[in-house]
Amino acid sequence: MLDATTRSGGTATEPPPVITEFTAPSPTATAVPLGLPARCTRVLLSPWARLALLVVLLAGAASCVLLFEPQRLLTEGWPPRLGGAAAAVVFGLAYGLCTVAFVPRPLLNLAAGALFGSQLGTGAALAGTVLGAGLAFGLGRVLGQDALRPLLRGRWLRAADGQLSRHAFRSMMAARLFPGVPFWAANYCAAVSRMRWAPYLIATALGSIPNTAAYVVAGARASRPTSPAFLIAMALITVPAVVGSVMAWRKRHHLSAR
Repeated sequence: MLDATTRSGGTATEPPPVITEFTAPSPTATAVPLGLPARCTRVLLSPWARLALLVVLLAGAASCVLLFEPQRLLTEGWPPRLGGAAAAVVFGLAYGLCTVAFVPRPLLNLAAGALFGSQLGTGAALAGTVLGAGLAFGLGRVLGQDALRPLLRGRWLRAADGQLSRHAFRSMMAARLFPGVPFWAANYCAAVSRMRWAPYLIATALGSIPNTAAYVVAGARASRPTSPAFLIAMALITVPAVVGSVMAWRKRHHLSAR
């Protein structure tokens, strides 16, 4: 039935549409509790869990060194079936793994000289040095940095972190040139800092040349301790150690005066 407006010749109008306000769902209403696998994954990937994994790996590597003494295999001519460049390559790989497991580099450098001579031994030892430094830096950066950086609150720790982060190349060159800084300690301290890969590896390669070559030459000439080459090598080992100790002593008093 037509209404009065239509009968009078007017235009019928439809009622305005009803607009309903859209309400976004509350985040708390749609949040789904994490399942057990998701919670376990979050815990395993947390910074402290990764740091614990790093500690376990390093402790296991150090234990293997104490039990099986792989450094003795290197000094006795391992691997026996290889010779020349192939043996030097295998030695370099084993050298890098041994440095991650805290085997002292001087011992490995002396072994490189005794097994391969001055030139080939220096090349194998330097390659192993860079490889071991890279492995330690990667492990420390991936597994330890996130957990340890919030702990850098002491004055000395912040000063060391700032030095390594802002002056990466110069700091690593100094750490490699002077033998007073343990190789493994420099690696993991650099990993915790904000140092980049390129200056770290380049400074390691260049700064390790004098000390590594000196030990390798000493190992190659160990049978002739009165030869000029052996005496020069021992001087190159002793003088940087003394200079590094003096500089560390002066730097310590400089930091204490701040």
